Amino acid sequence: MFARTPRLTLRPGWPEDAAALTQAIAHYDVACMLSRLPWPYTKADAEAWLTRAPGADEVNCLIFSHEHAYPELVGAISILQRDPGGAHELGYWLTPSARGRGYATEAGKAMLGIARYAMGLDRLRANHFIDNPASGKVLAKLGFRPTGEAMLHSIARGAEAPCATLELDLAEEAHGAVFSLAA
Repeated sequence: MFARTPRLTLRPGWPEDAAALTQAIAHYDVACMLSRLPWPYTKADAEAWLTRAPGADEVNCLIFSHEHAYPELVGAISILQRDPGGAHELGYWLTPSARGRGYATEAGKAMLGIARYAMGLDRLRANHFIDNPASGKVLAKLGFRPTGEAMLHSIARGAEAPCATLELDLAEEAHGAVFSLAA
């Protein structure tokens, strides 16, 4: 699945993206905010992720900024099911140098459109570690509402950490404006 916004291109990762993916994600301050990312993260980890077969009801996209002369890999965004038959979840990350530019919100809006119109979903869940309030702000901008807190294991941290849980009802007409591609 592909999406283009005013500043970004979202597309599946390809094996030739392994070096750029490794460079973008291999920062401890990225890894510790994700639940399933190993630390240290290597090119072999990137190659394994890029060549794995996605689930039938899953969308994984790399995020490329096209604000410069050449596209730059700045992050990734996914919709997946942690448990078969469970709720779909939105997850994302940005490389440190790309933070604070509105890329996560812009990419998130595009993925909400994919979730609603291409995947036919009417509800999404998300979570963020409590020590990552910036991610909470992005999710709030996308229309997610808090549903509570839970403990979530982080492979990079090697421990559980508290996280906020959120949900978005894609069927609510009040969120219709969320799906415009403008940042």
